[in-house]
Amino acid sequence: MPKRMRRTRGARLPYGTLVAAATAALLATLVTPAGARPEPAAPAGSAVSSALSGPAAPSVRESRPVHSYADAIRESVWVDTGLDGDGDGRADRVAVDIVRPRESAAAGRRIPVVMDASPYYACCGRGNESQKKTYDADGNPVRFPLFYDNFFVPRGYAFVAVDLAGTNRSDGCDDVGGRSDVQSAKAVVDWLNGRAPGYTTRTGDTRSRATTWSTGNVGMIGKSWDGTIANGVAATGVEGLKTIVPIGAISSWYDYFHSQGAPLYNANPSWLSDYVNSPEARARCGAVQDRVTAGTPYSGDRTDAWTERDHVRNAGKVKASVFVVHGRQDLNVRANQFGQWWDALAAHGVERKIWLSQTGHVDPFDFRRAEWVRTLHRWFDHYLLGYENGIDREPVADIERAPDRWTTDRHWPPRTTATTTLRPAPGAAAGPGVLGRAPAAPGSTATFTDDPGLGELDWAARIDSATPEKAGFVTRPLSRELRISGSSKVTVTATPSTSTAHLSAVLVDLGPDTIRDYGAAGEGITTLDERTCWGLSTPGDSACFKETEARTAAVGYTVVSRGWADLGTWADPRAERPLTPGRAYTMTLDLAATDHVVPAGHRLALIVGGTDKDLLDPPSSTPTLTLDLTRTWAKLPLVGGAAAFGRATSGLHPAAPPAAAASPSGEAPPVAVTGPRLPGAGAAR
Repeated sequence: MPKRMRRTRGARLPYGTLVAAATAALLATLVTPAGARPEPAAPAGSAVSSALSGPAAPSVRESRPVHSYADAIRESVWVDTGLDGDGDGRADRVAVDIVRPRESAAAGRRIPVVMDASPYYACCGRGNESQKKTYDADGNPVRFPLFYDNFFVPRGYAFVAVDLAGTNRSDGCDDVGGRSDVQSAKAVVDWLNGRAPGYTTRTGDTRSRATTWSTGNVGMIGKSWDGTIANGVAATGVEGLKTIVPIGAISSWYDYFHSQGAPLYNANPSWLSDYVNSPEARARCGAVQDRVTAGTPYSGDRTDAWTERDHVRNAGKVKASVFVVHGRQDLNVRANQFGQWWDALAAHGVERKIWLSQTGHVDPFDFRRAEWVRTLHRWFDHYLLGYENGIDREPVADIERAPDRWTTDRHWPPRTTATTTLRPAPGAAAGPGVLGRAPAAPGSTATFTDDPGLGELDWAARIDSATPEKAGFVTRPLSRELRISGSSKVTVTATPSTSTAHLSAVLVDLGPDTIRDYGAAGEGITTLDERTCWGLSTPGDSACFKETEARTAAVGYTVVSRGWADLGTWADPRAERPLTPGRAYTMTLDLAATDHVVPAGHRLALIVGGTDKDLLDPPSSTPTLTLDLTRTWAKLPLVGGAAAFGRATSGLHPAAPPAAAASPSGEAPPVAVTGPRLPGAGAAR
């Protein structure tokens, strides 16, 4: 998703302002370097070429690049969605740009499809280099963004790039995750299976039939909004969709703009449709934008419009396998999005796989390139071509523990994970409270006053001081490591001094470490000048992309997970109610899913505060809140459960690791989390 600008309440962002600010970043074009070679541009035996070939035995079937990419068929089709979103009296048609092997067509062989449906192909571009689609003078597609076409078409796949309704060359109006968005892509899956009409032109009557070349087996992939569409289409249960690969994707649009009633920055989806709609669509789609705005109120009330945009509730309809990729420090599409989706899929027995990185909103092509291409290749070969290559029997989870250091788990969360209740209690007068298994003494309280100018990093930096803007509770230094795996919940009983109040709950690993710098430009990666090639190229569509490396930071603490809520939704999550000052309210905050190991010698902290700066809009008042610690607790998914916590918090702890480099204030520097940025940064979409 594009980064969202901080705004005043109710303000709409002018489209021109956004585009002008982002233009420089969006105009970059990819030039094929001289001598660029396919598969990839690296000597035999190098790390890159070895990673592609992998350890697979010769007997394992694998699609090979035997088809010409230069001679591939490139065509455009317009598929009838069955909707009239722009109200012009005729069904909307969405543009579908296709590249497929000519050899397969000549031999009459039908092939599977890799598909990326996106609103970004014209407005903003795809990938780290913001690539856009390009066309020749006759309107035929020339460049398809990203490497999927270059890599998979020579291996006997078609690649299909769909413009969502209202974007680029499609009719209709984008409705920010609603029926039009999802139907834009579902209709194409139906067309690929012979169930929907397609046409050779945007307005003509000449039919185009995919069943002459398509097996009907479709794998949808995409990052951010694109991956969100894949989730939405899978949640319809459409036949023919065999697998999806959502990367940094939304599972519920409500939770993108709000968190349990509390508005996150720019809790107004209408500006997104302005941002991605084509100029023609913006001129005709004002009524659609007005309906989106009316149906998705800033108040955070859960309406029917939000229900329509909630894919989690339809997880039981998913027939496709799901390969989830997400950054655990993604503050754009936050980690609760993959957590709730994963849990719902698991409840319905959906076949699935997951990669969790230390990055923010970054594509795996830019943080683990060679292994990503190899894994994705095997994934599509298995689920779209039916090859028995064993990928469905491998460990389910790959997790980045430190920059470029990964571990695997056969199951995720591990089967020994158990929910463990930890309780806050008062500590020394001048320091933080205590976090442990024992309940607080009757009458124990903690008080803080909301300060919208401070956030989770400020709270963590001041954890050992009794500061007025937060309540903090810490374990003793651990005698052995402790692993958190899954989604946590924090129940608080709070008495506000005003009629409105927001709450934040944050888990923090207190101790020095080196992590990916997710708060900096690139969100954990640095883009290099060197290019490597991943497939075959043409003069108009290069398979060569800039390499990246991990951008790291030495820190004194790491935010593990966070969650936010409007206390006014304590009784009804669908609607905020005014609070009665002086009355105690109990509610449970859902924290984002994570997988984090707190090392021996570190401490685990629970922090409860008000407005989390740069992430949450403040309430209309500045409340002071008093926590009843006897009715406040955290439920954490700990590997090994309560016994593991007991072992980690008993016995002698090891000497603390060397401290990270100190800041001028004498505190170990945190990762800087900047405010929401303008759209246009390559990692942002």
